[in-house]
Formats: sequence, structure tokens, C-alpha cells
Amino acid sequence: MTTTTEAPNVAAAIETVESHLHPTPSWTVEDHQQPTGREEIWRFTPLKRFTTLLNPVTEGVGSLDWSGETPDGVSVESITLEQAHSLAAEAPTDRISALAADQSTHRTHIKVAANAEIAEPVVFVGRGQGGEARDHVVVTIGANARATIVFRYEGSARYAEKTDIIVGDGAALNFITLQDWEDGSVHGGQRTVSIGRDAHVKTVTASLGGDVRLQENSHYDGPGGEIEAYGLYFADENQHIQHRLFVDHNAPNTKSNVDYRGALRGKGAHSVWIGDVLIRKVAENIDTYESNKNLVLTDGCQADSVPNLEIETGEIAGAGHSSSTGRFDDEQLFYLMSRGVPEVEARRLVAHGFFADIIRRVGIPEIEAKMLAQIERELEIVHGSTTSKADEQ
Repeated sequence: MTTTTEAPNVAAAIETVESHLHPTPSWTVEDHQQPTGREEIWRFTPLKRFTTLLNPVTEGVGSLDWSGETPDGVSVESITLEQAHSLAAEAPTDRISALAADQSTHRTHIKVAANAEIAEPVVFVGRGQGGEARDHVVVTIGANARATIVFRYEGSARYAEKTDIIVGDGAALNFITLQDWEDGSVHGGQRTVSIGRDAHVKTVTASLGGDVRLQENSHYDGPGGEIEAYGLYFADENQHIQHRLFVDHNAPNTKSNVDYRGALRGKGAHSVWIGDVLIRKVAENIDTYESNKNLVLTDGCQADSVPNLEIETGEIAGAGHSSSTGRFDDEQLFYLMSRGVPEVEARRLVAHGFFADIIRRVGIPEIEAKMLAQIERELEIVHGSTTSKADEQ
């Protein structure tokens, strides 16, 4: 007599994300259909502006002109397509990043050695010279390493990126990006952060120039990981800035804190912030909060803000979200004006304070000064136009 034992069906036990908010990752471009604008992940995007990033480039595609110095403990090397796929935190989740990975002409691996403590910020500047540019960059932070890495995007380009950041166990990374493009530039892509056991990651994302659409994902490679994700943006007349965040709590005892703030001025200025946190069944005792605040400085602006929480377990330490969009705080303005501060200066101070809490988290005086200077220039334009209208009346 013989008996047979069927293998257990484990496929059904594998946890998957069934949601229109989370497309299936794939390196194959054809798996990411050309969007029509009716899809949930594309409905806020002006597709015509991003057409050049949604279609393959037949000729003339290149890279940004990158510059930067690497201290001891940090290395930069070119890698192959296969190596980029192997090292990456995840495959592309949208068409722009899939094309960026597929058509990148220079795939780069930035590596911080295990146990290295990099005292000074490592700054890389990518300058566009016009035309089409595609890059796939993989950043790996070795176990127990400490580093601050800065990416600054400047010049003019139609630029698509696929960026992966893998942070080893017990490591600490400050990752700062500044999108300071010239008018007419378009920048889209995907950034994914993989957070190791007991690792700490702080990201600061600032979008000030050009039309920008970034998908920013993060997940955990073990318990005890933590991410602080901060962002600021300033949308001018007819400018579109979109930040889409997805925090996947796929491990227990993990933390996340998201705080993005934006200001808008001028007719046609449009900002989009989508914040989504998924708390899986296995992610017990996690703590998460996400916040988005928008300050509307003139008429004719539109700020779309959509926070989401998807919770699959009740065993959590805390979870919450908030979103606000409005003009200047009347009480703050009244407080300042009642003490002799002119209205124009009072408005400038309120707006300055609105961003200062994010900017101070950068921790790099040079970058903080650049951000503050840019904000000041934007506010001068707003207040100048307000003063002119008052003078006309």
C-alpha cells in the first residue's frame, strides 16, 4: 500500500497587494500600458506635458552631465543592465521609470562601504544640456554605515529616472534631492528606498523648477527600520509638481513619518500629493503618520492632496494622516500686523515659517541656504505683484 502526500498550496498564503494604487512591478516596458489619464495613478497628471517621457526615444537619448567628489569609503562604478536589475530595490511600477531603466545609457552604482562613517555630505550634481536624458542609479549603503548623499538636478532636460536606494542593517542615511530645473524642463520617474533591520533613513525632496512627477516608494527588509520622509515644493504659474508616496509597512516594529509642504502661486499652478501607507498583516506594532500642507498664495491655483491608509491588522502602535489646503492663517497675520509688522512683510514671514520646519531638517547649510534663497525669490514675486495691485487701486 502506498500513500501520497500532496505538497501544500503555499501560493494562496503569499501576501500580495491587490489595489489599483499599487501597479505590479515589472522591468518589461510593455507591461506598463500607455496611460489614457483615466487610470487612478495617472488621473492627476497632464499627460501631454509628459509625453516625451512616456514613449521610447529612438535616437539622441543620453545622460545628465554628472559631477561630484567621492571620499574614502564611497565608490562610483558603471554597471550593466543585468547588474542594475539584480541590485535594484524593486522593478519599475510605472511606464516612465520602466523606460528610464530600459533606455538608460549609463547605469551607475554608488556604494558606501559597510561600517563607513562619511562625515561630509557626498554631493552629486546632474546638469541637463537640453534634449532627452535617462538614468538608472543604484545606491547601496553597507551595514552600520553613516552617510549623507545629495542629488541636485539643474539645467534643462526632459529627464526620466529610476533610482534605487538600499540601506543595510543598522545603517543611517540622509538622502536629499533638489529638483531645481530651468523653465520648460520635464522630470519624471521612480525612487525606491529599501530599509534594513534597525536602519534609519531620512529623505528630503525639494521640487522648485520644471514640471515634476515622482513616484517615491519605501519598504522594509526587516523589523526595527524607520523612515522620515520630508518634502517641499513651490509651483509657479502653469507649473505642475506631483509627488506620489507609497510606504509599505511589510515588517513588524517599523516606523514612518511623512511631512510634505507646498506653496502655489499664479494661474495654472498645480500641485499633486498622493500619500499612501499600507500596513500588512505581518506589520504588528508599527507607528506611522503622514501629513501634507498646501499654502495657496494667489488665485488660479489648484492643489490636490489625497492621503490614504490601508490597514490589514489591528495590532498597531499608531496610524494617522492629515491634509490641509488654504490661504494664509488669518490669526498669524493679525498677530504680526497688530504688533506693527506691515501686511506684505507679515505674509512673507508666515510663508517663510511654513517652509522653515522642513528646510532645517536638511542639515546642510549650503543646501538650506539655496532652498531659502529660492523661496525668498518666489515670495518676492508674489508680494511684488500684490503690492502693484494695491498701488493700482
